[in-house]
Amino acid sequence: MTPDDQAPTPPSGDHVPDVAGSGAPSRRTLGHDAQMVGHERTTDASPDAPPSRWAWLGRLWRLSTGRFGLIVVLVVVATAIVATFWTPFDPQQVDISARWAPPGWPHLLGTDATGRDILSLLMAGARTTVFVAVGAGVIATIVGIALAALGALTARWMRESVAVFVDILIAFPVLIIAMMISAVWGGSLGVVIWSVGIGFGVNIARVTRPELRRVLHSDFVVAGRASGLTPAQNLIRHLLPNVAPVFIVQLSWGMAVAVLAEAGLSYLGFGAPVTEPSWGLLLAELQQFITVYPLSVVWPGLAITLTVLGLNLLGDGLREATDPTLSHARGAGRVARTHMPEVVA
Repeated sequence: MTPDDQAPTPPSGDHVPDVAGSGAPSRRTLGHDAQMVGHERTTDASPDAPPSRWAWLGRLWRLSTGRFGLIVVLVVVATAIVATFWTPFDPQQVDISARWAPPGWPHLLGTDATGRDILSLLMAGARTTVFVAVGAGVIATIVGIALAALGALTARWMRESVAVFVDILIAFPVLIIAMMISAVWGGSLGVVIWSVGIGFGVNIARVTRPELRRVLHSDFVVAGRASGLTPAQNLIRHLLPNVAPVFIVQLSWGMAVAVLAEAGLSYLGFGAPVTEPSWGLLLAELQQFITVYPLSVVWPGLAITLTVLGLNLLGDGLREATDPTLSHARGAGRVARTHMPEVVA
């Protein structure tokens, strides 16, 4: 037997050398490759994970305007909730001995001509403001979605009739409609809520209807219709979620208009009754003393201004946080501004 005919002794350990020309990997190589493939799958799966349902809230908080608007709205809502159970003083309690008290203790913002605590009046007025804004927002949502759906999903003669009806109603300002209804039915919070809700619901329908018509011809809507979805199901599942950013902005503006309308109508005597605390009514009572006690007029005016500004900024922030096209465009612009190519001499 020659030395070449002797069988080679396999080396110790679990490594088995590859057979020349066979291309078969060893067991250790297979195990290492399997670990690497598993690691790559784990790494690659993380970017494809579905986004969190509350991711838009983080994007909203990162926006300075959205953060300011959210804080203002939360403070007003919290004040309204607290005022339902507690206020420093009775908002309607008259104390002649404490009339026109300067800001200090125990009246932090002072008192009015009848000795009522201004801080308590503002807290009770926040409750009225939130009630009017939420009520008008709900009615505007129902009216706006109904008119927009009729103007986008029905037959041509119905769409054209709804478009003409909306154009006629939108020619009248919301405050004029509210004053006309209040003059006929009397001034009350219910009249303000219904008039502002209907008036701004028409504005929502006018802006939302073209968006619905645009999304209506998308592939996923056509596929849903082909799969047997009714127009109502298609509206709820596909159309409304895709027009939500535009709708949210319009709704926030509608709630801001409701706050202004309630304050303006109460100021003119068409809004809340005298027994109901209101920022507009308080402003109307204090404005005649503006030359003598100017600081007392600042508080209700500041409350109205901050609330309206907060609602508007919150709507803009929600639109940027919920609209992916705006978020991507903003991110691309930020990257383009950050990574500018340098000119090398």
